[in-house]
This record gives sequence, C-alpha cells and structure tokens, in this order.
Amino acid sequence: MSAPTAGAPRVAVITGADSGIGRATAVRLAEAGLDVGVTWHTDEKGAERTAEEVRGKGRRAAVTRMDLTRLPAAADAVEELSDALGGRIDVLVNNAGTGTSTPFLDLGLEDVRRVLDVDLVGPFLCGQKAARRMIGQGGGRIVNVTSVHEHQPRVGAAPYCAAKGGLGLLTQVMALELAEHGITVNAVAPGEIATPMTGQEDTDVRTEHRPGVPLGRPGDAREVAAVIAFLAGPDASYVTGASWSVDGGMLRMGPMAGSHLTGDDWRRP
Repeated sequence: MSAPTAGAPRVAVITGADSGIGRATAVRLAEAGLDVGVTWHTDEKGAERTAEEVRGKGRRAAVTRMDLTRLPAAADAVEELSDALGGRIDVLVNNAGTGTSTPFLDLGLEDVRRVLDVDLVGPFLCGQKAARRMIGQGGGRIVNVTSVHEHQPRVGAAPYCAAKGGLGLLTQVMALELAEHGITVNAVAPGEIATPMTGQEDTDVRTEHRPGVPLGRPGDAREVAAVIAFLAGPDASYVTGASWSVDGGMLRMGPMAGSHLTGDDWRRP
C-alpha cells in the first residue's frame, strides 16, 4: 500500500462488521493502527459493539446501515464512512454476505437476485466507490471475502456459489485494472468458520470435531481476520489477484471434502 501522507490516519471500511469475520477484522485492523468504518444490515447493536471494541484499541470508529439489496444507493455507505473518518479510505473489506439452502429447482428469482446483489453486485459497486478515492490518494487495498465455494460447489447453494465464484473472478479483473493505480485486490475464501452465519457464535473451535476437515475443527473468525490484516498491511505490497483459502485444508480434499462427513475413514487409504 502506498504510504498515507504525513500525519494522515489510515482508514478501513468493513461491510457486515456487526459480528463474525467482520467484527474480528475490525478489531484486528484497529490493533494495526487503522480507524474503522463499520456497516450493518439488521444488527445495529452488534455494530455498535464492534465500534466500541475499535475505540477500545485507541482508534476512531464510525457506523452506518447498509442494505445491499437496495442498489446502487447502498454503496454510498462507503463514501459516508470515509467522510466521517476524514475523507480517506485506505482499505476496503467487502465482507457482507448472505446465502440460501434451497435446491436449484425450487429457487425463486427474487431469492437469486437477492443473493447476487448482496454477494456480487454490492461488492462490485463498493469496490468502485473505494477505488476512485484510493486513486486520488495514490493507492490502497481491497479485500473481497468470498468462500471456499468460490472454488468448489455446494448442493443447495446455487446462487451463493454463482455469486462467490463471480466475486473471485471479479477480484482478478480488479487486480489487473487497478494495479497501475497502486491498488491491490485479493480474495479471502473461508471454509466453515464459527460465526452467526454458520449457526455458531463465540464457539471454542478447539472443542468442535469436524471429520471432514483435515485440521479436524471449524475455523475461528480471528484466523480469517489475520489473513485479511496481512493483505491490508505493508508486508503484502507485492500480493494481488490471489485467492487465499482459510479452510483448515478442506479444499485440498477435492471431492471428498465436506462438513457432512461423520468419520475419519478418509484419513486411511
């Protein structure tokens, strides 16, 4: 990332930071010295708790609602948070997401459009808003949170897989086009992470057994946040256009992978 001008604060905007990976990332970036803009959709109290944690690290925080089903206006939240924190945006983390658990033949157009707007079109428009400001500053970082289903399909998740796969390729195009402006763009692809989205919150992942994951457990949101923080920090200045899986090795299992596995027989030939 190009260095901010002397005395200028570094600012990150994280969508969907009211809980889970978004909250963990906000705290991790605050620890790294960034002020943080937080968006929420349904959990305003959760977003305020995230902001309190950021302020507890000695950094500024701003909070606003973002409903990515209301596009293109929803993407204005990126500029709103940037303005609230002094007009800069050095890091954008497109983390907000949603999905379905519906067979392909039973999906309605409204649900498909909702998932595609939140998981693909929303990050596209937020990325444009952020990149335009970053160009004026001389550079920045964009991290798109995809999923292991950017790379592998899942039954019952057709629009989610389509959106995350699209976001993965969008990441690569953005990386190519924005490189000349000093902007790096990468994806982080989590596997099963103990968050509200997976029906787990404040879970001690060390006590959860997942036979279908080589490391034998789900991930912790802070483990994903650590990879995002690396990509947003100075040590990743030559990293762009890549997708970073944070999945306990699940994707390496290929067709054998899956949280549905109930035993460890696959570990033995």
